[in-house]
Amino acid sequence: MTIGSFATWMLAQEARALLTRLARVKSFALHEAMLPAADILPAAHTAIETYLAQGRRELYDLVHGFLRWLRGPQGRRAAPSEAQRRFAFLRLKFNIVLTQFDLFSDVLTQRSENETGVWLSGLDIVSADALALPGDYYKVPPVICYLDRGVGAAIRRARTRMPGGGENPVAIIRVPRERMVGSGIASSLIHEVGHQAAELLGLVNSLRPVLGGLQRGSGEDRIVWRIWDRWISEIVADFWSVARVGVASTMGLMGVVSLPRAFVFRLNVDDPHPVPWLRVKLSCAMGNALYPHPQWERLATLWESFYPLEGLHPDRKTLLTKLQASMPGFVGLLVHHRPKVLRGRSLIEALDVLQRQPARLASLFQIWHKAPAAMYRATPSLVFAVIGQARADGKISPESESALLAKLLTHWALRTTLDISAACATRPAQVRRSSVQFQAYVV
Repeated sequence: MTIGSFATWMLAQEARALLTRLARVKSFALHEAMLPAADILPAAHTAIETYLAQGRRELYDLVHGFLRWLRGPQGRRAAPSEAQRRFAFLRLKFNIVLTQFDLFSDVLTQRSENETGVWLSGLDIVSADALALPGDYYKVPPVICYLDRGVGAAIRRARTRMPGGGENPVAIIRVPRERMVGSGIASSLIHEVGHQAAELLGLVNSLRPVLGGLQRGSGEDRIVWRIWDRWISEIVADFWSVARVGVASTMGLMGVVSLPRAFVFRLNVDDPHPVPWLRVKLSCAMGNALYPHPQWERLATLWESFYPLEGLHPDRKTLLTKLQASMPGFVGLLVHHRPKVLRGRSLIEALDVLQRQPARLASLFQIWHKAPAAMYRATPSLVFAVIGQARADGKISPESESALLAKLLTHWALRTTLDISAACATRPAQVRRSSVQFQAYVV
């Protein structure tokens, strides 16, 4: 056997081995065991399975194309190095398919954990509710949540590039396990939802030209507005969180950034996250602009007592003081901003903040205390806002809050599962058509 024919035989064997391993990458519906109430929503399932099946089909076609080339006249005449180069590309593509599969597998595997899986399903529903905006301004993408170590949350937004190419079919939110279960989880969760909402509304891109114009002022003003511009992506996510769950957002943020003093005052203008000390003050200022109430000043004063400015380097203290002085103007710009997507409405108008004023939230808590069934019928983000306000007012203990939210997450997950089951039961023909379509996604 010549070296050329041996190379052809060897690479054909390796390519066929890739196909056998690819065939073992099955749909999640065939190997992920979980309670029905812990499952992700059908839209998310379909989007993920379709995306992954497309990647498998493309790789399947590439491998068969390589085998045909290898056995054809061009492959037989090609040098072994050229055949190896083409096969190496296939192996890279194969590993990309596995990487993308594992990304979703890591998220879905937690759904089989006792209690946690159902709570995560409940958080999916909270996220979807917090992302929805009346007015048909954008199409809400599917959202799925999972837990991980650490104190910070993160999001892989829908429609962003996946490792190896292609658009992410769903928004994936990583929630810190240490936040489970309490109203503080709403701060982290809905901050990440805010990143997705900001992308759908084009907030960062629409605010940057405004901030750029303000940077053309005097020397000191230019520096201040340049810093606000650098931090704007994280700020609009914080704004969304405050707008959705009120004081629960600020109190949750305080819990996340309650760090040793050196970290709280660390100012790195290359970091998209605002310096923690100022970030909490800004959250209070945004809260007061949306929901005027003495509680915001009380929280800001409390934060200053935890981390006084005394003892800071004079230059650092001066810059923080200037940023704080510009905060009212910056917050006013933010709440009254009118991106094109909102068709003339400002953010404060589109978010309908009148429904989440502190007095109304406190009143709802009193009503629900007497008639709990009404709470279970309310929208999830409003419920988190009400419970967060009750926590701030000292009307509910941490122990009672945790137990109540665990029940609510379970209720939302179960209710959604039963609603979907009932809808499927009334549309058997549509279900059959969906089943046929789904089979086409499985390679």
